[in-house]
Amino acid sequence: MMNNVTTIICEKGGERLDVYLASNLSALTRSMVQKLLSDGKVVLGGRALQKNHRTAEGEVYEIDMPEPENTNTEPQDIKLSIVFEDADIIVVDKPKGMVVHPAPGHHDGTLVNALLHHCEDSLSGIGGTKRPGIVHRIDKDTSGLIIAAKNDKAHMSLTAQLETRSLTRQYEAIACAVIKNDTGSIDAPIGRHPKDRKKQAVTNKNSRNALTHYEVIERFSRHTYVRCMLETGRTHQIRVHMAHIGHPILGDMIYGRKKAELGQNSQCLHAKLLKLKHPTTGEQLELSSDLPSYFKDVLCRVKNIT
Repeated sequence: MMNNVTTIICEKGGERLDVYLASNLSALTRSMVQKLLSDGKVVLGGRALQKNHRTAEGEVYEIDMPEPENTNTEPQDIKLSIVFEDADIIVVDKPKGMVVHPAPGHHDGTLVNALLHHCEDSLSGIGGTKRPGIVHRIDKDTSGLIIAAKNDKAHMSLTAQLETRSLTRQYEAIACAVIKNDTGSIDAPIGRHPKDRKKQAVTNKNSRNALTHYEVIERFSRHTYVRCMLETGRTHQIRVHMAHIGHPILGDMIYGRKKAELGQNSQCLHAKLLKLKHPTTGEQLELSSDLPSYFKDVLCRVKNIT
């Protein structure tokens, strides 16, 4: 019986399965993926697959993920800024610095720990025991809106909306340098960095399609206040794409400049807006988050640079 199942819908056919999964499961190395395959932990239509299986677009793989070591996820009484909540979903305004779910080096103090305390047993089980209710993620140092499902029906509805791109996710960021075009789209595939497995990169090798739209809100002498809209949800997508066009996010020490600027040593990126169809009522919800104080402070500082 699979207890911690991750589902991946194949978007690129013709690759060896172990290579494809390693490029799409950021928590696992290729050798770890091969071990799961040899143990029969990767299933297609009830049939265990081997590493030399060739992927086909549209195949749905169920992966029995290994439990993170030493991560007994316990409820913790951590204050949450709740934007919307009912019997089906909860939308939280996550602060900068909070990790979404337990992982090596972050065994507690996460959003999941807080949700387990607040929602008790009312979280969907599709994400497994370490990620209950989690439908999508945002980075530790990205602030803003994140949605969790309280039951499996709601979780499946929200996942379907993400896959059909009918769930709108809008971010605001401060980018380095002045962006000339008022609007633009970045259509560039993202996969693991060829030399640093902790990073992502624009690459044609073992990658997935990724599309980000942007529009300029305001230009300053050395920076640009920009709005970004996701069509896909790849790891670090906005950060990778903005760096790819020569405008990394201010403060991003991984994909941007390697030293702190204006006191920022993490990305100035905020998940500002969510638009979704309520999984039960069908009502169109539009939820927004005010810019946090750190973001407002940086905006004031870049405005004053001459």
